[in-house]
Amino acid sequence: MESLHKNRTWELVKLPKGKKVFYCKWVFKKKEGTLRVEEPRYKVRLVAKGYSQIPGVDFTDVFSPVVKHSSIRALLGIVTMHDLELEQLDVKTIFLHGELEEDIYMQQPKGFTVLEKEDYICLLKKSLYGLKQSQRQWYKIDSFMTSHDFKRNSFDSCVYFKKNSVSSFVYLLLYVDDMLIAAKDKGEIRKVKAQLSEEFEMKYLGPAKKILGMEILRDRKTSKLYLSQKGYIEKVLCRFTMKSAKPVSTPLATHFKLSSALSPQSDDEIEYLSHVPYSSAVGSLMYAMVCSRPDLSYAVSTVSRYMANPSKEHWKAVQWILRYLRGTTDVRLQFGRTEDGVIGYVDADFVGDLDRRRSLTGYVFTIGGCAISWKATLQTTVTLSTTEAEYMVITEACKEAIWLKGLFSELNEDFQISTVFCDSQSAIFLTKDQMFHERTKHINVRYHFVRDIIACDDIVVSKISTHENPADMMTKSLPITKFEHCLNLVSVHC
Repeated sequence: MESLHKNRTWELVKLPKGKKVFYCKWVFKKKEGTLRVEEPRYKVRLVAKGYSQIPGVDFTDVFSPVVKHSSIRALLGIVTMHDLELEQLDVKTIFLHGELEEDIYMQQPKGFTVLEKEDYICLLKKSLYGLKQSQRQWYKIDSFMTSHDFKRNSFDSCVYFKKNSVSSFVYLLLYVDDMLIAAKDKGEIRKVKAQLSEEFEMKYLGPAKKILGMEILRDRKTSKLYLSQKGYIEKVLCRFTMKSAKPVSTPLATHFKLSSALSPQSDDEIEYLSHVPYSSAVGSLMYAMVCSRPDLSYAVSTVSRYMANPSKEHWKAVQWILRYLRGTTDVRLQFGRTEDGVIGYVDADFVGDLDRRRSLTGYVFTIGGCAISWKATLQTTVTLSTTEAEYMVITEACKEAIWLKGLFSELNEDFQISTVFCDSQSAIFLTKDQMFHERTKHINVRYHFVRDIIACDDIVVSKISTHENPADMMTKSLPITKFEHCLNLVSVHC
C-alpha cells in the first residue's frame, strides 16, 4: 500500500454515470530463497481483475516487446570475450510506473477502505497488475532510456547501448522488470544505476547470478562463463514425478517412430490420456530448450506436434526426454574467451515427418564456439529432394545470420563475414548458381534470396563433413557417441 500511495496509483472519486467498476484482489506468494538470498520472501500484490476489460473501450494495445533469449546469450558471449563487468537490476512494483491513457475505475482494496469515503472508488492514474495494458504502458521506459543517450538496437528493441568513448560501451538488456547491464568499468554501471534511481525505485542485485530461471556462473580466472538451468530442471522433474527415474543417454531414442496414426482409438486410452499432463510437460521442456538446452531441440520439436491428440507412445517419448534431463541436470552452455566470430551450422532431414512427409530444418549458430541461437522445426512445404531440403535450410539460416550480424554490428562487434557450414555439396552449388534449372524452377522465390546474399559476400556458405556438423543433432536421433560429439562442438558441457 505504501508503494501504491507513493506512486499515486489512484485518486478517490465518485463513480460517474454509465461507468463500470472493476474489482480487485490481494494475491499472496512465498518466494523461495536464491543463491544470494537464503531466506524465503513473503510478497503481496494488489491485482485488478482485468479479465472483464472490453477491447477498444478499456484498453487498446497490450503487446510489449521483451529481449530475445538469443540476445541475452549474445551479450554473455561479448561479456566473456572482453572480460566486462555484468550486473543485474530489478524494478520494484514495475507496473505501477506506467501512465494510463484510459479512464479505469476500480473498487477500493479490501481491508483498506477509507473512512467516510466508503462509497468512493479508485480512478486509476497508473497501471496495475492484472490490467491488460499494464505491460504496454511500462514499455514507456524506452523514452527514458533514449533521453539518457542510450540507443535502441535496430535488431532487438529491448537491447540498449551507449557509447562513452572509442572503446567504452555500456549495454543494457530489458526483460519486463529484469535488467542486465554490462560495461568495461564499474563506474559506468554506477552512473546508469544513479540515472535509473532518479526515475524508478530499483533493487540492485549485484553481479548477475540468475535471470529468467537461468543461472549465470562465472570464473574470471579461466575466462569462462556458464549458463545453466539446473534449478529449473529439478523443479520440472519434481513436478512430473521423474526425480527418481532411471536416466538415459539421448533425448529421443531411435526406436521412437512417432506419428498421428498412433493417436488413441479406444475409450479407455482416451480416458487415461485425459489425465496425462502432456501439454504442461512439453511446455516445460520447451522453455528449457529455448533458454539453454539446444540438445533438446529435435526431441521437443517432435513431441510438440502431437499436443492436440497425444497417445501413450507420445507420452512415453516425453517421459524419455524427462529421463534424459534426469541424468543431465548439470549440462550447461560454456562461453569462452576466443576470437571466433559468428559461425552457423545447418542440416536437414529429408521427409523426416511421417504424417505430412515434410523435411526438418535444423541450424545452430555459435560465437566463440558456444551456441547462442538454434532452431529445429518442420519446413513449410514438401521438398522433392535432399538438395532442395538443404537449400531451404541454408536460406532460413542465412536470415538468422543476417540478424545476428546486425545485432553484433550495432553492439560494436563488427564481424566482417559470417560463415554457414553445410554438409550438402549440391545445395551449396545451388546457392551460387543463378540459373533456374528443370529441377529447381518450382522452388518458391522466397528461398532464392540467399543467392543475392552470397553474391554480395555478406555470408559465406562452406562445406563441412557430416561427422563434424553439430546441426545433425537438431534433425534426427543420433547414437550416443555422435550426439556427445555434437554437444562438444557447440560447447554444451557438464
